[in-house]
Amino acid sequence: MIQATDIEKSFGTLKVLKGVDLQINKGEIVSIVGASGAGKTTLLQIVGTLDKPDKGIIVIDDIAVNSLKEKQLSHFRNQKIGFVFQFHQLLPEFTALENILIPALIARTQIKQATDYAKQLLGFLQLADREHHKPNELSGGEKQRVAVARALINHPKLILADEPSGSLDSKNKEELHRLLFELRQKFGLTIVIVTHDEHLANLSDRIIRMKDGMIF
Repeated sequence: MIQATDIEKSFGTLKVLKGVDLQINKGEIVSIVGASGAGKTTLLQIVGTLDKPDKGIIVIDDIAVNSLKEKQLSHFRNQKIGFVFQFHQLLPEFTALENILIPALIARTQIKQATDYAKQLLGFLQLADREHHKPNELSGGEKQRVAVARALINHPKLILADEPSGSLDSKNKEELHRLLFELRQKFGLTIVIVTHDEHLANLSDRIIRMKDGMIF
């Protein structure tokens, strides 16, 4: 599903990634762990096409994303990859349903089709009674589940999660961890998680450890 070869990335004089090779198979749940500053989030952003490496090749679902032009890359990201971030990044002025629909509207999906699917996702995530609530009316766990639904709305093959349970209490952490595995089973997803949570990492199929910009 993902093949990254010899990935390097610097910010000014700071070399953050130092020739990283990464392979993740279709259907895997993989956790990337390491101390702050190890390069985990930078690697995730590059794999997610949110940033470009200084050197190296990224192949996702048999497509060499390095060779795509900016418009093609945006379309690829919108269609193939769902993102879940630590602080959910929901737009405060929109309801749960409206937040979920945003990637579908960007993809120009027919509004009725997108809305019907968004409501299905809300039901699956036990949020059917929260569709008209704005983020400030939702709990932390509910906000993160809305973010998960938003990540799923365009039927991606790959979910990238950056500290998805980092802002949650222990009960909501457990629920989110269980949810990630349910999503893999229900939707046939490949999931890559950057986390400091050793419990979540140990639940994964495989742990990738990073230190000083390298995998070891």
